[in-house]
Amino acid sequence: MDPTSSELIHILPFIAVGFAAQVVDGALGMAFGVISNTLLISLGVPPAAASAGVHSVETFTTAISGISHALHRNVDWRLFLRLMIPGVIGGALGAYVLSNVDAAVVKPFILAYLTGIGLYLLVRAWRHRTHAREPRVVEPLGLVGGFLDAAGGGGWGPVVTSNLLVQGASPRTTIGTVNTVEFFLTATISATFITQLGWGAFTMATVGLLIGGIFAAPFGAILAKRVPPRVLLTLVGIILTLTSFWGLYNSLRH
Repeated sequence: MDPTSSELIHILPFIAVGFAAQVVDGALGMAFGVISNTLLISLGVPPAAASAGVHSVETFTTAISGISHALHRNVDWRLFLRLMIPGVIGGALGAYVLSNVDAAVVKPFILAYLTGIGLYLLVRAWRHRTHAREPRVVEPLGLVGGFLDAAGGGGWGPVVTSNLLVQGASPRTTIGTVNTVEFFLTATISATFITQLGWGAFTMATVGLLIGGIFAAPFGAILAKRVPPRVLLTLVGIILTLTSFWGLYNSLRH
């Protein structure tokens, strides 16, 4: 077997993971960072390097996803502006902290909180009608979401999307807006990681995630536009609960 074929076989699983994770992320406003970061860490990549690699990939996938959401009119531009600046500030701080301090101590508490939010969204989706209203707490949410995303290797979508939905925001425009803001967040986090860690985090695995993620990026916006709000809310609740509970289980086990 020639070296090129061998490299292709090794990169295919990462392409598949990148594709699947980005379809879910684009449609539901979360999961790419959590799924990809968990995979890289399970393969022995250090947390800071894994987060740097995933965020470098997300810089490209979120750019395409954001454009697609904008074309499908899934973006609330007022909400976009309220989230972007505090999100970018929080992301830069979180990347610096993870590069220099072990942030694993707070991770179980964040995951427990997100598991609870996921269960609440499921209850809300099935027991109540979903009447959209403008969320009140936005800027602090952007700051915290950006910080936790960088420090935890994934968390912008789970934290920001879920909390905006809890406040009654429209699922379609919330998912589209959070995905679009994420481009600016991931670009900032990636740049901060590069200044702290150099280029060592960019491996064959991140290339595979990038290829799969770029191919999948346009599809999420189409799904977010066409799936009914109650179904979107239910799917967000399921994904958030399962991924957070799994992360909590693993963090408490070690």
